[in-house]
Amino acid sequence: MSGGPAVRVSMESQCERQVQEVSLDGLETYVPPLSMSQNLAKLAHREPWSQPEPEEDEGVWGVFYCGAAACALKFQPSLWPWDSVRNNLRSALTEMCVLHDVLSVLKDKKYMALDPVSQDPSTPQVFQLISKKKSLATAAQLLLKGAEKLTKSLAENQEQRRQRDFNSELLRLRSQWKLRKVGHKILGDLSYRSAGSLFPHHGTFEVIKNTDIDLDKKVPDNYCPLNVQIPSDLEGSAYIKVSIQKQSADIGDLGTVSLFRRQPKAKPGSQMWHLKLEAAQNVLLCKEIFAQLSREAVQIKSQIPHIVVKNQIISQPFPGLQLSISLCHSTGEKKIQRASPDKSKPDDHLYVLEHNLHQLIREFHKQTLSSVVMPHPASSPFGHKRLRLAGPMAYDKAEISSLQQSEGLLEKIIKQAKHIFLRSRTARTIDSLASRIEDPQIQAHWSNINSVYESSVKVLITSQGYEQICKSIQLQLNIGVEQIRVVHRDGRVITLSHQEQELQDFLLSQMSQHQVHAVQQLAKVMGWHVLSFSNHVGLGPIESIGNASAITVASPSGEHAISVRNGPESGCKVLVQFPRSQAKELLKSDVLQEGRWTHLRGPYREVHWGRMEGRNFVYKMELLMAALTPCP
Repeated sequence: MSGGPAVRVSMESQCERQVQEVSLDGLETYVPPLSMSQNLAKLAHREPWSQPEPEEDEGVWGVFYCGAAACALKFQPSLWPWDSVRNNLRSALTEMCVLHDVLSVLKDKKYMALDPVSQDPSTPQVFQLISKKKSLATAAQLLLKGAEKLTKSLAENQEQRRQRDFNSELLRLRSQWKLRKVGHKILGDLSYRSAGSLFPHHGTFEVIKNTDIDLDKKVPDNYCPLNVQIPSDLEGSAYIKVSIQKQSADIGDLGTVSLFRRQPKAKPGSQMWHLKLEAAQNVLLCKEIFAQLSREAVQIKSQIPHIVVKNQIISQPFPGLQLSISLCHSTGEKKIQRASPDKSKPDDHLYVLEHNLHQLIREFHKQTLSSVVMPHPASSPFGHKRLRLAGPMAYDKAEISSLQQSEGLLEKIIKQAKHIFLRSRTARTIDSLASRIEDPQIQAHWSNINSVYESSVKVLITSQGYEQICKSIQLQLNIGVEQIRVVHRDGRVITLSHQEQELQDFLLSQMSQHQVHAVQQLAKVMGWHVLSFSNHVGLGPIESIGNASAITVASPSGEHAISVRNGPESGCKVLVQFPRSQAKELLKSDVLQEGRWTHLRGPYREVHWGRMEGRNFVYKMELLMAALTPCP
């Protein structure tokens, strides 16, 4: 090239690498450079091995720059595969030679010179800030795009969660209610025909798709793609109100009962169509119950006929009382005020009888299903056992008709209402006597095992502090439908009617007899002798309630005697008999002059019982006996 001395020059490759990634803090990550083997393989892949060979007359001209002169060389293309590598090496050598010549010229400083470049400190900082700003903008753009994608996916998931599929909701509806497809409509059944109901109402509802909401807007949380359409006469809520009240003066004053209870709130997670169908089915069942009761009220022949007025059925279980069965139906559109202010309050509603009505109608449905006889072979001895008992054991017409007789729904509920009223009246009578009379005490122990037609209560009459020795009065009251059976401790049975005064008089007489029985038991404990005892005294004033009872006891020495007479109305009367020697007011007799007659007891003297100390009758009697008993 040039004839100057050789100069050592440091060479390094160009740092032009592709940017692989820009991190969030602006740091750039470059693609690592290829190794020599990788670069060689890359150049080898660029060679068109599959192209045909060029013709001989075609050539390639290469232009080389050497110092200040230029020459054009013509050479033939190589036929070996490393031709491109050779050309690259040749071009690199040419550039190195040109660089060597330029540096040689700069060394002499005759033709070329090097000027220093002014280093402005602000310029690199500006470039650095601009690069950082671009990096931050790129990172922010990436973050914004990712956030938009996340927000969009979250919104889509929420919409998919809220927008329930109509088919899946219809499947849930079908798992709980009976559905059928008629044409293009989906119809359901609310009636109890499959359970044995004979009510003529069709009870059909229609399943429709809910299209009232715009899916482009925000979907509410309680949105359901399915809706049901029920008949207009089954909308709202209904219940059967059963109450026992005093008989009204005029039946014509009775109006339509419209006492409505609050509808239950929807539970979280429950569908609106499920609550709507349950309410409609309850309305249908209440209407069936009331229709059955109205039909029986007209057909049954009784001494006092039943009355059906609008939505009320009125019966008279006992004189002066009436049983009212009302159908209360609220459609939710308007509320009818009660016609009369003297009507029963909602508190007198007997929920037990309402529950029993629903139970009885289900038993009626079950009997209807069981009465259907399935087809049997004609020659096989299947069927009921009574139908196979022919010959001398065959039933006549009267027996068959008696087997077919059964009580209706109205008769059963009237009997249950009678029993409930009689039981409540009995409990009220016992409680009033227990609160009014402190001595003796009356206790009632009700049995937990009862039936709808019979209850039992055990009544104990005791004295405070003497429960162990005064156990003579123990009564078992079996409360039925129209009467009360009283079983005594000794097995005697007394039947009482439904009248409250009769039960009250009986308990008062038993409490009166308890005092005399207590004196008898106390005399045995104190060592006194019982001279006479009677539950029904025939002397003295006549008691309007029961009979008076009396007892006479003598002291262990026989000197003193106490006579007690107790009546339900007259009360208690106590007399004490002293020895004749202690009687000051006793007149001398010309007949009884011997000394042995002085040991006889003198006349009776009445004791001021109300002025004696003691908490109850038995305690006072114990003090009196102790005072009259001589010390040993």
